Amino acid sequence: MGRLEHGAIARLLKPRNVAVVGASDKPGALGATLITNLDRAGFKGEIYPINPNREMLGARKCLPSVDALPDGVDVAVLAIPRAFVLDAVRGLAARGVGSAIIFAAGFAEDGEAGMAEQAEIGRIAAESGMVIEGPNCLGMVNHVDGVPLTFVETAIVPPAGRRSSSVVSQSGAMAAVLCTTMLAREVACSYSVSTGNEAASGVEDYLDWLVDDADTQVIAMIVEQFRDPARFIAAAKRARDAGKPIVLLHPGKSSAARESAATHTGAMAGDYKLMRAKVERTGVIFAETLQELGDIAEILIRCAPLVQPSAAVLGESGAFKALTLDLAEELGLPLADLHDADSPELRAALPPFVPVSNPLDITAQGLSQPVIYTQSLGALMDDDRVGAVVAGIIQSDPITAKIKVPAIVAALDGRTVAKPLVFAGLDEGADMPAHYIADLRARGIPWFPTTERAFRALAALTRRASVDLTDAAPEPLAVAGIGDYLGVVAEYQAKALLGPLGISFPAGQFAEDAEAAVAAADAVGYPVAMKAQAAALGHKSDAGGVMLNLADADAVRAAFPKMVANVAAYDASIQLDGVLIEKMGKRGLEMIVGAKNDPEWGPVVLAGFGGVTAEILADVALITPDLSEAAIVDKLLGLKQAALLTGYRGSPALDVAALAKLIRQISAVLLAEPSIAEMDLNPVILHPQGEGVVALDALMLLR
Repeated sequence: MGRLEHGAIARLLKPRNVAVVGASDKPGALGATLITNLDRAGFKGEIYPINPNREMLGARKCLPSVDALPDGVDVAVLAIPRAFVLDAVRGLAARGVGSAIIFAAGFAEDGEAGMAEQAEIGRIAAESGMVIEGPNCLGMVNHVDGVPLTFVETAIVPPAGRRSSSVVSQSGAMAAVLCTTMLAREVACSYSVSTGNEAASGVEDYLDWLVDDADTQVIAMIVEQFRDPARFIAAAKRARDAGKPIVLLHPGKSSAARESAATHTGAMAGDYKLMRAKVERTGVIFAETLQELGDIAEILIRCAPLVQPSAAVLGESGAFKALTLDLAEELGLPLADLHDADSPELRAALPPFVPVSNPLDITAQGLSQPVIYTQSLGALMDDDRVGAVVAGIIQSDPITAKIKVPAIVAALDGRTVAKPLVFAGLDEGADMPAHYIADLRARGIPWFPTTERAFRALAALTRRASVDLTDAAPEPLAVAGIGDYLGVVAEYQAKALLGPLGISFPAGQFAEDAEAAVAAADAVGYPVAMKAQAAALGHKSDAGGVMLNLADADAVRAAFPKMVANVAAYDASIQLDGVLIEKMGKRGLEMIVGAKNDPEWGPVVLAGFGGVTAEILADVALITPDLSEAAIVDKLLGLKQAALLTGYRGSPALDVAALAKLIRQISAVLLAEPSIAEMDLNPVILHPQGEGVVALDALMLLR
């Protein structure tokens, strides 16, 4: 679907009038709840009930059909069964209605007939210029102007000038749940849009509109499938540039890839991982659960932006301190390094027997000296090394809360709050007086019933703050002769294509028979490796198609027929092109560098620890082509086995810079050659610093 005009979407989200197709006063009927919502919200525009079986609906006159609608109707809500939807949409288009919301399900999710009807809805919308939300959706709620176009009973809570979030979700149920959660926390919500099956408008359209909406400061999204990734990426970048954070929950980590993978890379760079690598480069913050989505959004709404990716934790227990250290390491939440010698303000705030540390354990001393909370929190808020502060407090009861909360709030008096401060209880279920929670929130301090939730939300925010979003894409690097190939390209052909670009391979020659193999070995120098070559032979070692350390001509001559026999025994249908003879090189660390050019998301490079266990361990990173060599090095040093790269147990540090350069070369190739669907260089042998890398194998899949 093409990009929808902002004015067209505004007729849906900010309508001046509403038609209700299937209007009713029967309790529980969709059309009845919808009209009740509008009346309760005090909607000032005209409401046009449509019901051929009724002359009046309360004080409103019913129209017999959509054909009786006046000119200039902004939105029609279809609260009718699927069987009547298509004719109604045709009628609305003929009357020039600006937009429509379709509640009914049973379209693309219900077989070929439903898919055909949904496609026809999309065609009508494109032809008429009508914006259609749904089908199979819960509608939308505009809290700014008081327009609840949904069949869920909804109370309007205007933002009233507060910083506000908006929700866009393909799942209507999850949109309603998230908005309920946010409003219960007194977090303002401007719009909630349920996109459903997205026959004629999708999450990309509403995101694009919300980027320009003055009443939206944070956008929370629940997306199960991106139907137009390029448009989403463009809109997400606009949101980033506008200073509007996007928090995304995307189910689907465990789903299988949509297409079979011919390479290790294709197997490991699954849909979710590839999508996440691309989307995170736009600055989108990922949430792992629905609860976390709300927690992150609340911090973004209430608090100052997180600019320094580190946290400090104030607690009252040594055990809590230890638990926090464990959880922070597990979550990847960086903790600022604080000590007596380098933290004079914090040192002065604490009793002599309490050392400066992070997490900080002030013990129970704060109960008798509440000023410790005020002064220690003040010191942490003023410390430039600290990006965010969590006050992990034992709430206990109203008497204890009365001692602690005012002292914590006092830390903000006379101070510009330039970083997030989160109040988190250790004792979920404690009797924390509601007016204290309200006071904290009013001062820009989120209150969480558990510290773990605070840590998880801040870990997501620090990951975002740690990302360098600079676009450092290399110049595209074209591959001469690649147009002569299609499908799987055998190793010797792939190396012939990539070698001229400066990618390092062992010295080698292709040979079609035993004597040619001997001549090739004589040319490259002994000892040599012999590798069977055929496009259909993806994993040569499994077929006995690799023989190493052939020391002389006799060994090469004897190996050739044996290799042919091995491959025939493995799969008699494989016809060998010949063999590749390569000079044996020195040992090094086996890595993998691969690539995938996704039809929707575009190119990504996969790099990490390789060899025969590459797919089992999957210790790899997905690297987008816009990363600089320095950023690529950082990615590689973030792998689980990164110690092997920097000199483990006395072994030399390896040439990670050369590996990063190779990854950039592959990125440049992908940018120039969209016909490359997948590529593997596995293994890539990584040598000590200054000695470079050599790719021992190469495989490409072209489309």
